[in-house]
Amino acid sequence: MDPIARFQRWYAQARRAPMLQPDAMTLATAGARGRPSARMVLLKQADADGFVFYTNGKSRKGRELHDNPHAALVFHWDRLGKQVRVEGRVEEVSPAEADAYWATRPRASQLAALASEQSAALVTRTRLVARWRALDRRYGATPVPRPPHWTGYRVVPDAIEFWTHRDHRLHDRELFTRSGRAWKLTRLQP
Repeated sequence: MDPIARFQRWYAQARRAPMLQPDAMTLATAGARGRPSARMVLLKQADADGFVFYTNGKSRKGRELHDNPHAALVFHWDRLGKQVRVEGRVEEVSPAEADAYWATRPRASQLAALASEQSAALVTRTRLVARWRALDRRYGATPVPRPPHWTGYRVVPDAIEFWTHRDHRLHDRELFTRSGRAWKLTRLQP
């Protein structure tokens, strides 16, 4: 069985379910010293190449991914009684991929990405909003350029675990681990 195909089926099911942001996933990273951190990000693409999200490369997560290019993802779809864990190495998407996705973002979000020095201390929200408004005036009706530090990351999985809720906490757990181009399935106890 192909775990990527299974993920795509589960993800499609989650998108059809009545829930907010089925594309939300926990991203766990660790810096060079191994201290973990986690936050929610949005999945933008999932295929045989991996799981893609976009962010500011100068943010804490961007710096951690630079120092330690490995990450873990968790999708939790409570209404479906399903969860998926992904672990793997991380690579930056190509500039062309980042440009293509940037072009689909709402203009206000593009301006916000330019205005925010993500993860840096915020002196006042007023200054952040003023920076956003100044950029809005500066670019007017012209396209907002993607800053070079705003990019995408692809988690190339070497392990994917599928968890399904079952009564009495006897949940189903199926772990797929990559072996070359093939996947090996191991069933885990709950």
